[in-house]
Amino acid sequence: MLSYSPVFQVDDENLGKSENSMRLGTVVPNFKAQTTDGPIEFYDWQGDSWVLIFSHPADFTPVCTTEIGHIAAHTDEFKKRNTKIIAHSVDRLKTHHDWIDDIKSYCSNVPEKFPFPIIADTTRELAVQFNMIAEEDRHNDETAQSVRALFIIGPDHKVRLSMYYPNSAGRNLDEIIRALDSLQLTEKLKVVATPANWTPGTKVMILPHVSDIEAEKLFPGGIDKVSMPSGGNYIRTTEKY
Repeated sequence: MLSYSPVFQVDDENLGKSENSMRLGTVVPNFKAQTTDGPIEFYDWQGDSWVLIFSHPADFTPVCTTEIGHIAAHTDEFKKRNTKIIAHSVDRLKTHHDWIDDIKSYCSNVPEKFPFPIIADTTRELAVQFNMIAEEDRHNDETAQSVRALFIIGPDHKVRLSMYYPNSAGRNLDEIIRALDSLQLTEKLKVVATPANWTPGTKVMILPHVSDIEAEKLFPGGIDKVSMPSGGNYIRTTEKY
């Protein structure tokens, strides 16, 4: 098996700097990494899929065990949405594999063949590039654990969503999938946004820059308008999309 550290190949000299690298809309640099499924080069591995990247402070941590197990048991939901999953930790491949055995033992419905790779970022280069730890901490093995970050990357390699969680709060899979559905819908229908607590099939909001005439042409099935005390005409929704 090849053994090489994550290497970033960027054209823009500022793109790889940690303070910029994972802002919304930023192109994720191509990188090479060791994973539990073998070495990958990110762009080749991603192909034309969406990607969910999520990091963990360390192997054999209780909350992260439940998260990885829960996501592993529901990978079909991501496959339906043309989305690949990859996890990240700064621990070694050996402990990753041992941890996977624990995850399969503890969590129900995890496939025998674990369904996604876990990156072994032992040099912490990737963690620094993705704003998961500070550069000045990266060489301290005891304290330089990656924070619990989650990113959704579009097929164009751009960051579409980021979430950061404290170690005490486990991620909510339903919210991750709901946010992914929203991203994919608004990518397809660029004139709408999804409101608070939106779920697929419920009303979406028509963006303010779309005129009423344009909106009626785009959504002939019907538009609901709300009169606001300010006189503004910015609350327009439709279920027919």
